[in-house]
Amino acid sequence: MSASFKGLNEPQQEAVEYDGGPILIAAGAGSGKTKTLTSRLARLIEKGVAPSKIVAITFTNKAANEMRERVAKQLATSGATPFLGTFHSFCARILKDEARLAGRTPNFSIYDADDSLSLIKKIMKAADISKDVISPAVLQNKISQIKSEMLSPEDFDKITKKIYEKYEAALADSNAFDFDDLITKVVQIFDGHPEVLKKYHEKYSHILVDEYQDINSSQYKLIRFLAEQQKNLSVVGDDQQAIYSFRGADFRNFLNFKNDWPEAKIVKLEQNYRSSGTIIDAASAVVQNNKLQTPKKLWTENAAGEKIKIIRAASREEEAMLIASQIKQIREGNVAVLYRTNAQSRAIEQSLLSANVPYRIFGGIKFYERKEVKDLLAGLRLAYNPADAVSEERIGKTFDRKTAAYLIQELPRLGEKLNQLELINFFMENANYVDYLQKEYKNFSERLENINELISFASQFKTLGEFLEKVSLLQSADAPSQSLVVSRKSLVHLRDTGTPIRLRRFSHRKIQAPR
Repeated sequence: MSASFKGLNEPQQEAVEYDGGPILIAAGAGSGKTKTLTSRLARLIEKGVAPSKIVAITFTNKAANEMRERVAKQLATSGATPFLGTFHSFCARILKDEARLAGRTPNFSIYDADDSLSLIKKIMKAADISKDVISPAVLQNKISQIKSEMLSPEDFDKITKKIYEKYEAALADSNAFDFDDLITKVVQIFDGHPEVLKKYHEKYSHILVDEYQDINSSQYKLIRFLAEQQKNLSVVGDDQQAIYSFRGADFRNFLNFKNDWPEAKIVKLEQNYRSSGTIIDAASAVVQNNKLQTPKKLWTENAAGEKIKIIRAASREEEAMLIASQIKQIREGNVAVLYRTNAQSRAIEQSLLSANVPYRIFGGIKFYERKEVKDLLAGLRLAYNPADAVSEERIGKTFDRKTAAYLIQELPRLGEKLNQLELINFFMENANYVDYLQKEYKNFSERLENINELISFASQFKTLGEFLEKVSLLQSADAPSQSLVVSRKSLVHLRDTGTPIRLRRFSHRKIQAPR
């Protein structure tokens, strides 16, 4: 038996072995979908498909890493490897080669949501449009909708259309893409340049997509373009787990797969390996009421398990008190309390404090959205891409006029002379950044720890460009769920991944810039 079939049930084996064109793997919760998709990828290579001809796309970096590890275990191969990554990382790779067709150079910057919002605010101010008329955040969402859903700005109000046009021009002037552009611009290039699309048809023969139920319009069109010639398309997902409609995902793309690809094979994975029988029965009873779905009958060989308990409390305070009381009765292990909105944590936190139960909230400010991290990255981006207006503006707003002018003058000049670690050192010294943090913030030590972490991560890359691209792509859809984790013992164990680079106490003396 092939190593790709090891540990697979019959429907999984059928999905792995199928060799007749498009295939949709409708995988119920806990049915081993990642294992099946990974095994299918490994099986393609066993059959002689060149690894470099395969693209496997996931929604998060974590999922990509997991798939990469599984493929490595199944195949002891060396040399060329399949592409395994997110939509954004895949498209960023294409744009590196095709940037000029989108009006950019290959050393473009990638603006995150914060950079994008800053640019929109700047454009609104220049256009004399008050925040009272429309908020920058609302405009940002509309611009994202235009791009991710491939809509025309003509279909929106006059203000949105005006700001969108100026925003696009400003991005081009800054030699930058925002996150939505990474996919949308590639789709536009494929649509407008058949010869470029032909090149990628020849380069990639097999396309695999995870979590297909969560793709939006631009991602859908990208997949259609890539797979339209050879039709070797494998997608896996579950319409019953579609959760990203708020950012433009349309689970109907999953339901319409057979209409898009009439010759497609559909395989259902219905055996659940994760949950108890009681959980499966309860979930199935709820889901069966969905009007639009790919029907599946989930089952499991696991025990029935405990019954589900539903408690109706008279108030949020009473509910929180009951939660805290039950947690105190648990003697070992960790407990997770999930809530729908952040506002609901207030009563729960208060009850846990009253009950003397330690807890930690997950879902706060992400690492790359922290001020000190964004300041350093602005300096590095300006060094790498001197046309980056948003990064230049951030430096100008953060520091006094003399310091900002010096950094803005020297960083672009030093970008080709110094590596990322040397550039960080230059930035820290000449901005007197340690003194700046100590003067401005009470959590000075915590912010220095974040800088140490950034330096440690930056040291893993050969070039500044590789580091900045990785940082930008890491910000794609990897945020932890809004949850509250409580523990009677230790809360979180962080494994050391190497010796951190410690920042010394910087003097006030400026380092002389290399000539």
